Amino acid sequence: MAARVSYELDVHEGKDVILIKFPYDKELVERVKKLVGVKWSQSKKAWYVLDTSQYRKKFGIEEKVIGKEAITRIHEINKSNFQNYVDLLYLKGYSTNTIRTYTVEFSQLLYLLKEKNINELTTEQLKSYLLYCLQTLKLSENQVHNRINAIKFYFEKVLKRPTIVFEIPRPKKPLLLPKVIHIEDVAKMIKQTQNIKHKTMLMLVYGMGLRVSEIVKLEITDIDSKNMQVHIRGAKGKKDRYANLPETVLPFLRNYYKAYKPKKYLFEGQYGEQYSRRSAQQVFKQSLERANINKNIGIHGLRHSFATHLLEQGTDISYIQKLLGHNNIKTTLIYAHVGKKDVKAIKSPIDQIKW
Repeated sequence: MAARVSYELDVHEGKDVILIKFPYDKELVERVKKLVGVKWSQSKKAWYVLDTSQYRKKFGIEEKVIGKEAITRIHEINKSNFQNYVDLLYLKGYSTNTIRTYTVEFSQLLYLLKEKNINELTTEQLKSYLLYCLQTLKLSENQVHNRINAIKFYFEKVLKRPTIVFEIPRPKKPLLLPKVIHIEDVAKMIKQTQNIKHKTMLMLVYGMGLRVSEIVKLEITDIDSKNMQVHIRGAKGKKDRYANLPETVLPFLRNYYKAYKPKKYLFEGQYGEQYSRRSAQQVFKQSLERANINKNIGIHGLRHSFATHLLEQGTDISYIQKLLGHNNIKTTLIYAHVGKKDVKAIKSPIDQIKW
């Protein structure tokens, strides 16, 4: 857009929006009209689009996710420390989710310190704080690990003092097995999903073992039907990979495309923006209910099920690792605890007793 265009964050009809304001110019109006999902507001006297991370990036507006609320609760003595922390997370190119997690967890410590400078903390004081998190706040082991990682980043990367963190013990993480859905239930759930958009989405998530963040980010140009591959861009850890496009899904994908004609993203929201993760989760939840599958599980369970079912049908674990995009095979090996087909075939001695 031209320099004379200004952007304002606002709320319109109950939704966060970005107002696009400029002196009337016929050429500019035509350019604005080409924006996906753009609308004119008579009450605001301005064009507007939904306040999304994509449009914030396009218009050069700062992301809204990080630390603005937390920093207001931090004592003045630690505000510059917190800002240095946030700045370095950005400079190192951490993902939005990681930055959100780290800043939230780190700000909890700063808030508790009040007027004490975090740079003066000793190892023993940090241990006491983590004991407080475990014993008084009753935080889970996973959340305490997140807090340790957040604190570790500050002392190691911002202050260049790694030794203080090396001496902090970590609570043992519980071995939580992934929740999976039986293959017959997956089939039942997808078959009873009548909406072609929702059906195709679920088929792709399960058929390629995708994360919800990956399915909503897929663009039309990522689909290579000639080579039967899908380009998964910027996945977890900012890694690209290719996933195999299942032959069964291709006709459904073509029918969906003809019916909906998406412009950029394979699955678009109401205004042509990237489909939200929450909406994808809701699609999955409704499909579960429709199929009368009584399981407390999210859409990520389809990815777990994909990996487990591959393992059960004899696929080598190293291939599953590549398909899932795992850096370390230890991450993939968790499915060996779930998909033990031979072990499942073993009958308990009690089954030999005639009752």
